[in-house]
Amino acid sequence: CTQILVFQDRERYKLGDASLFHYLNQSNCIKLDGMDDSSEYIATRRAMDIVGISSDEQDAIFRVVAAILHLGNVEFSEGSEADSSVPKDDKSQFHLRTAAELFMCDEKSLEESLCKRVMVTRGESIVRNLDSRAAALSRDALARIVYSRLFDWLVNKINTTIGQDPTSKLLIGVLDIYGFESFKTNSFEQFCINLTNEKLQQHFNQHVFKMEQEEYTKEEIDWSYIQFVDNQDILDLIEKKPGGIIALLDETCMLRNSNHEIFAEKLYQKFKDNPHFSRPKFSRSDFTIHHYAGNVTYQTDLFLDKNIDYAVNEHQDLLHASTCPFVSSLFPPSEESTKSSKSTKFTSIGSSFKQQLQGLLETLSGTEPHYMRCIKPNNVLKPAIFENSNVLQQLRCGGVLEAIRISCLGYPTRRTFEEFVDRFSVLRPEVLGLRYDEVTATNMLLEKVNLTGYQIGKTKVFLRAGQMAELDARRTEVLSYSASKIQRKVRSFLARRNFIQLRMSSVQLQAMCRGQIARHYYEDLRRKAASLKIQTYYRMHFARKNYKDLYSASTTIQSALRGMAARNEFHFRQQTKAAVTIQSCCRSDLASSRYMGLKKAAITTQCAWRGRLARRELRKLKMAAKESGALQAAKNKLEKQVEELTWRLQLEKRMRTDMEEAKTQENKKLQQQLQELQFQSKETKDILRREQENAKTALEKAALVPEIQVDTTHVDKLTAENENLKTLVVSLETKIDETEQKFEEMKKAREELLKKATDAESKINGLTNTMLSFQEKLTNMEAENQLLRQQALLHSRLKTISENTSPKSVREFD
Repeated sequence: CTQILVFQDRERYKLGDASLFHYLNQSNCIKLDGMDDSSEYIATRRAMDIVGISSDEQDAIFRVVAAILHLGNVEFSEGSEADSSVPKDDKSQFHLRTAAELFMCDEKSLEESLCKRVMVTRGESIVRNLDSRAAALSRDALARIVYSRLFDWLVNKINTTIGQDPTSKLLIGVLDIYGFESFKTNSFEQFCINLTNEKLQQHFNQHVFKMEQEEYTKEEIDWSYIQFVDNQDILDLIEKKPGGIIALLDETCMLRNSNHEIFAEKLYQKFKDNPHFSRPKFSRSDFTIHHYAGNVTYQTDLFLDKNIDYAVNEHQDLLHASTCPFVSSLFPPSEESTKSSKSTKFTSIGSSFKQQLQGLLETLSGTEPHYMRCIKPNNVLKPAIFENSNVLQQLRCGGVLEAIRISCLGYPTRRTFEEFVDRFSVLRPEVLGLRYDEVTATNMLLEKVNLTGYQIGKTKVFLRAGQMAELDARRTEVLSYSASKIQRKVRSFLARRNFIQLRMSSVQLQAMCRGQIARHYYEDLRRKAASLKIQTYYRMHFARKNYKDLYSASTTIQSALRGMAARNEFHFRQQTKAAVTIQSCCRSDLASSRYMGLKKAAITTQCAWRGRLARRELRKLKMAAKESGALQAAKNKLEKQVEELTWRLQLEKRMRTDMEEAKTQENKKLQQQLQELQFQSKETKDILRREQENAKTALEKAALVPEIQVDTTHVDKLTAENENLKTLVVSLETKIDETEQKFEEMKKAREELLKKATDAESKINGLTNTMLSFQEKLTNMEAENQLLRQQALLHSRLKTISENTSPKSVREFD
């Protein structure tokens, strides 16, 4: 909200960045660290509300300030007539128009008041054009007087709001001034500030030293008057009329075609013999004044411009006719305007400043001033840093060292008799009696210390520098001795009292502890006697009880063990008789049932294993058939591609890029086919490995059957068939390796064909070779398929034989 409000006000007053205005950008310091201009603006608005400035008056104030800023950006150039001026460019015209809108006056009248001047003679008035320099001075004069009137209005408004009575005769005020200023470049502002400090320093010297002298005279002290440095000669050099620097400056300002060099020459001629004035060696217009605080060199380049304060009646009439009531109230009609006086009144900043300073000193002279000297410890604005030379220079410039010197030459320390006796009576306590008055007691105390050089006044005692410190040291010594003596007595009393209390407490504690120990000892003896009696009776009872328990337990255990042994003997005899009977009946049945179960399990496992082998062979045949079909399809595709390539090569040789893409696709397909063959070969190997493992496990299980007699002829046949199958698998693997080698050869051939893409005939030959290799591969695959089919038939026959044979024939076969 703050940013929005500030933005709205800037748009209302047509303000931009501060660096764009001439009156603000001359210092090159636009922003300060840690300060927010928008928040400061809102705080200023809030402070105006608190003081009692209405919102309309606030808008008018900021309108006037914005108009002054726009007015400062108006530049002038030479006009069409001689010694005339006009706004320099469209930018200056815009700022002039904006200033007229904010002042709520006529733009043309504002331009004429800046570029022209009315000279009134006895019979007529003459309108004179101003050149560009004079118009700029007129512009600055208008901005200066508007800002001055606005500042005076704000001061009066604040004083009225806070309830200050202008007719009051009593006044309590605070005057804050930094001190003498001496920079690398010192202009008219430093000159005025240093003049103020010279006047205030003179007032300080007169007031302090005069009070010192009055004090000594009042107390009838024998002393000689002390001389102090008087800066009246410097004040006469600056403000004496006629003949002072300010008078010469006003005289030079009133002359036409005068400049700072003329003013400097007047100063050199007028004050060449003055001891407080000097001319720098390497300067044509600078001058140096030997102030009370030190020498300051001033540059007179802008003295004339800054001293002139034109009160142009055209400006006053123009702003008085403004439609804005606030602006009109700042410029009420003057007496000169009512008398139709159209002359431009010359006023001097230096003269008006001197008059205001004289009024301030008259106010200070009518009051009872108190002085507080503030010292700037360093120039870096950081705590706990003291620059000794800088601090000493400030003390010397402020007259503090001079005041201390004069005070030390006299009697800087003074006390009333009552205060002195009350403070230092410890040095001689008998002076506190009623028989001695305050003066006699004071003399006795001073004689006790053997001081010299002091004086006794009517109501006070006056001491030289350092004597109060000596008295305080003697007083501190007496007090420290008395304090140590009192502490010694108090500590001995406290130590004796603590010792007595500790002794009494220890005796009482010992008596109580001894009684308690005796009672505890008697109680222990009584308990020991009682415990001995209890132990004797308990041990007797416990021994008798244990004996009875052991006797009854032993008899019970013996009877139980004898009965258990007889019962175990009887049961053992019954069990052996029954076991003999059961064994004779069940051995025949168990042998026959065991034989039948083993035979059935062997037949079942053999049938399951043969069926599994047959199913695996069938899957291999199906996969081989699928591979042969894929190879046939690849052969057909390759034939079609050969035809397409021959046709394309015959038609145009510009399609090499397309042909390369087709070759890459074909290469990918062949790689996929090769991967599929490799995958199939891996599967067949895995299947064969699993079958071998299963056969081994089955043989191991069959070997575990002890009572079955196997016929070796049938087993030999099965092993022969297994060997045949192994040879077939080996042949398949060799064929697969051959196909892989052929495929690799084909891949190499195709790579060579790709490299020799420009030669169409060699490419066709390579493709025909690949076709031949594929045909051979197909024939090999067909032969492999036939072998696999034969194997499948063999397995199926074996399965049918195993299924159709009865257990009896199987037994005979085994």
